[in-house]
Amino acid sequence: MPTTSSRMLSLLSLLQVPRAWTGPALADRLGVTPRTVRRDVDRLRDLGYAIRSTKGPVGGYRLEAGERMPPLLLDDEQALAVTVALRTTPSSGVAIEDASSRVLAAILQVMPSDLRQRASSLALEVVPAPVSADPAALEAVSAAVRRREVLRFDYPGSTWPRRTEPHGLVARQGLWYLIAWDLEREDWRTFRLDRMVPRTPTGPRFTPRELPAGDAATFLSAHLKGSREADRWPCEGTVEIDLPLRELAPWLPDARIEEVAEGRCRAVLGSWSWEGLIAQVIRLGAPFRLLGPGELVAAARTAQASLSRAADGMGGSAHGTR
Repeated sequence: MPTTSSRMLSLLSLLQVPRAWTGPALADRLGVTPRTVRRDVDRLRDLGYAIRSTKGPVGGYRLEAGERMPPLLLDDEQALAVTVALRTTPSSGVAIEDASSRVLAAILQVMPSDLRQRASSLALEVVPAPVSADPAALEAVSAAVRRREVLRFDYPGSTWPRRTEPHGLVARQGLWYLIAWDLEREDWRTFRLDRMVPRTPTGPRFTPRELPAGDAATFLSAHLKGSREADRWPCEGTVEIDLPLRELAPWLPDARIEEVAEGRCRAVLGSWSWEGLIAQVIRLGAPFRLLGPGELVAAARTAQASLSRAADGMGGSAHGTR
């Protein structure tokens, strides 16, 4: 039979679902009587959890925001999830490593020995983000996005504060980007959060504009590929490569690959230029065939001629130094 502590954890987990629970429904889920549910609810209230109860046919219990932070009650899986999240903080791109380390130490200290051993044995090697954004900047920009208020901020290369209508924040590979409508340039722009210094107060509220390419994440992905209206590269070509899928896929993470025969794949990949696309394939060091389009084949012939001239030049230099 579950202990009072474990039963209260289960009760709290159920109450965290955004809905109202009736006493009989909670009792049925926990395998106890409605009277026991009422006692456990009172215990949680004594710990600082704001649990509102309403009577009537549609009444029940609902967990709400309180006036102070109550003690943290986590089950084993939640505690492990928090441990993983805190240990991977260096890759988040936000400068909160010190606070995360202190929270992690506090959580590990109060864990039961078996759970602490499980959490400590997690083999995690985290690659830190290349730069870290100020948490205060993240909070300020997020608030402006949520409230739909004009945001002013200093940014490298600008002699005056930028004025924007902030649309959304996107985290990508350890960097944070703001997608916003630039009021001076009258166009969509992306800004690195680690380079922004928000100014206060914010400006007036605005009606959000429609992004050219779906949501903020799609817009950013398209922007980084040199596009505005579709998440695709300016140059896309199809290549047949004599490598098995398991060996090819790690080297072409953005490509669409299918295995057409044993040890041979067909890949659709993209790049900023046709020459860049060819370079991606050559670096694999495997036989390949270009299937199109014509621009890719023409670029390959041009590159072949350039490489031949370069090789001839190296041969001549080598001969001349003897």
